[in-house]
Amino acid sequence: MAGSKCTRLNGALIKQVLDSVDSVLFDCDGVIWRGDSAVPGAAEVINLLKKHGKNVYFVTNNSSKTRKLYAQKMGRMGFNVKEEDVFGTAYCTAMYLKTVANFKGKVYLIGSNALKQELEDVGIQQTGVGPDHISGAQSDWANVPLDPEVKAVVVGFDEHFSYMKVNRAMQYLNDPSCLFVATNTDTRLPLEGGKAVPGTGSLVTAVEMAAQRQAQKVGKPNGFMVDCVASQCGLDRSRCMMVGDRLDTDIMLGTNCGLKTVLTLTGVNTLADAQAHQGSGCPERQKMVPDYYVESIADLLPFLQG
Repeated sequence: MAGSKCTRLNGALIKQVLDSVDSVLFDCDGVIWRGDSAVPGAAEVINLLKKHGKNVYFVTNNSSKTRKLYAQKMGRMGFNVKEEDVFGTAYCTAMYLKTVANFKGKVYLIGSNALKQELEDVGIQQTGVGPDHISGAQSDWANVPLDPEVKAVVVGFDEHFSYMKVNRAMQYLNDPSCLFVATNTDTRLPLEGGKAVPGTGSLVTAVEMAAQRQAQKVGKPNGFMVDCVASQCGLDRSRCMMVGDRLDTDIMLGTNCGLKTVLTLTGVNTLADAQAHQGSGCPERQKMVPDYYVESIADLLPFLQG
């Protein structure tokens, strides 16, 4: 079966594949947009899929926006999207703490105002958002004041990430009963023009190294994001397809959850990357081989417009 994977999705095969699914999950960064620019044709694809009766959801590891803000961004770009269609790691992390961890207490948050808002929306208080400037000597850092109500450290995207934040997280995590949760481990965030900036994974790794502990990851390829969609939208995984630009998050998520997978080449990974995994003979790397690939999701337009 391995030889049948990594197939170019075009022509009559598009109809065959789309007829076999009721729901399509899309990543966002590098798939439907790059930075603040929509991928050409992406809005038309999403809107036409819905007109064809498909359920369309968005699962993004980016924790910098709330569901509402994502829906507003998509609306400005011409996408027909409701807030309930969006499952970002800010929202899913809040749901993980509430429904899986049954969390009681306060969170020390290395993250954005969006993550703060999603936590507060499910009744979880936090501390830590914003700059944390360094002061004093090393002995002061090791004895930094800690909030006794904090029972978890959550790490997401944080433009104010700093040495003092790593230090404060480490001091909380010295308590083995303190939960350690990360929104995702994406190494970089693709922007327009082939540019990129460091992703949340860079921040998570720094805290993990300092704390000498591994975080529980909520985002892709962890199946919890699909669990979130399934629990709220009645997803039939046997008739669902995952479309993404990253092999180690999007495609592996689809494989882990039994979904059909499509790699789009408008973001992080290339066809050569996928073929290298396919030819490796390594079972773990086979999980990162997509069933199909497209140059862009706009490749679906001829069928959808026909």
